[in-house]
Amino acid sequence: MWKCKDCSLSFSERSELLKHYRIDHRFHSRRCPYPCIHANCPCSSKTCNGLQKHLTRNHPSQESTQKVSSFKCYICDNNQLSTEYDFFLHINQHLKKNEQVSCMFDGCSYKTNIYSSFRTHKWRKHQSCTINVFKSGIIVTSSLSSNPSDSLNSDLNEEVQLDEPTTEESRDFEREFELKLASLLLKLDHTYLVSSTAVNELLEELQHLIGTVSVPLSLKTINQVLGDNDCHVEASVVEELATVLCSSHPIQKAIVKQGPLSTSSKRKSYYRREFGVVSPVEYILDKRNKKSLQYVSVLKILQQILNSDSILIKTANLKGKHQSPESDKAVYSCPFDGEFFRNSTLLSKDCAILLNLYIDNLEICNPIGTSRRKHKICALYWTLGNLSPGCQSSLSSIHLALLVRSNDLKVYGEPLICDLISLDQHGVFLPKLGKCVKGMVQCVIADNLGAHSIAGFLESFSSGHVCRFCTASKSEIQTEQVDSGAFTSRTEDLHSDHLKTIEEQSLNNFCGVKRRCVLSEKLSHFKVTTGFPPDLCH
Repeated sequence: MWKCKDCSLSFSERSELLKHYRIDHRFHSRRCPYPCIHANCPCSSKTCNGLQKHLTRNHPSQESTQKVSSFKCYICDNNQLSTEYDFFLHINQHLKKNEQVSCMFDGCSYKTNIYSSFRTHKWRKHQSCTINVFKSGIIVTSSLSSNPSDSLNSDLNEEVQLDEPTTEESRDFEREFELKLASLLLKLDHTYLVSSTAVNELLEELQHLIGTVSVPLSLKTINQVLGDNDCHVEASVVEELATVLCSSHPIQKAIVKQGPLSTSSKRKSYYRREFGVVSPVEYILDKRNKKSLQYVSVLKILQQILNSDSILIKTANLKGKHQSPESDKAVYSCPFDGEFFRNSTLLSKDCAILLNLYIDNLEICNPIGTSRRKHKICALYWTLGNLSPGCQSSLSSIHLALLVRSNDLKVYGEPLICDLISLDQHGVFLPKLGKCVKGMVQCVIADNLGAHSIAGFLESFSSGHVCRFCTASKSEIQTEQVDSGAFTSRTEDLHSDHLKTIEEQSLNNFCGVKRRCVLSEKLSHFKVTTGFPPDLCH
């Protein structure tokens, strides 16, 4: 029995699974490669033909097993390398640091710390070698439970209820075809930015081809097959059969005038109903001045993305698996290895949802100048911090939350704040886990102007205390050394004292602080001094 790693469908023959990959998963790309159909092989291919070559070369007669494998670095014991490409990329990082690396192929004692020499050796001596001749211990194999929820129990101590794979008899092929077609049209709309008018015209032409032009071709094919098998059927029956086949085609039934995908409005309703699309909501701020904002619910998006088994499993591996072992020579490989993650009271008790907020201003059209700020729009995005750094950098992992005029953000931000407070205090209900999981805002990433505006620091950088990380003034920054003592780091206690001084003495600002941060005031786990890291892009 062969099982698709993407949609969990089962097939009796390997050829049927490959056909399923070629037809149903033909939109795989570099971001979403074709995984090897053997459960104990961690390799993947960019194309279906590449997958076929990999199977011929590495698995000529291998049967399906109930094991999962990953690559383990024999230098630093990193076992989070899921593909062969990731493994060699990791080895190259050791070589670029001039670390001694021995050849990973069995029977070879070659060692070097030079990147170019290792590449030359690998190309000359092991060009035809496969992962099957790696030294023992590099490919780590572990048992795969028949129920995917078992992999989550060790981290969450909760049973995850996953959907049972459908059998061949119970599958609704017509509905699957309709969903695949709708998914394709949704990609045309939102991934490739094809206009609705162009999509409607495409569907009209496609309907004409299937309903009218293909009838004579189907009639010819049926007559040819009947003739080859020496079957004599009346011409009227054959003609009726060809007409019914064309009119009952799933594409034809979906895009006809009464079909669910025939018009733009019907397609949008279909997307919301079948794919759980979360539409933005417009909030009217001021009718007289025509002020409004667009908000996409963070809680609803979280429920949608964490309803996916693959994302939920990656999120469940948060505790312990991304953290480096505590030693004198700890390696900082991702935010999970830092003190913020280790010392968090919420994260130390239970698995929690982490949000990283991104905020920046942009101008889309301003005929009177780019510095007038009249049409400047503030965009706020967020990512799920529980995912690995490689997943977070993908565009598909970045979600829009808020679009509002920059001048209105300080006054109107209620929808987003309400969702963040609800996530902080009550959590979001996840059907797969059957419980509510709390979350927190890990950090807000912005340029200096945006970070100071939200955090409550001075937004002028010409003089005074211009740094949100220390209490040094601009003149001291230009004249004093770092180790002179003028650069006193801001702490939570020190920041609280500054706010208290402002309130008691009714000052406009003190030591670079103007007001309280709305996030630290409303959210129990967010701190000003740790919540606004420097942005490398600025």
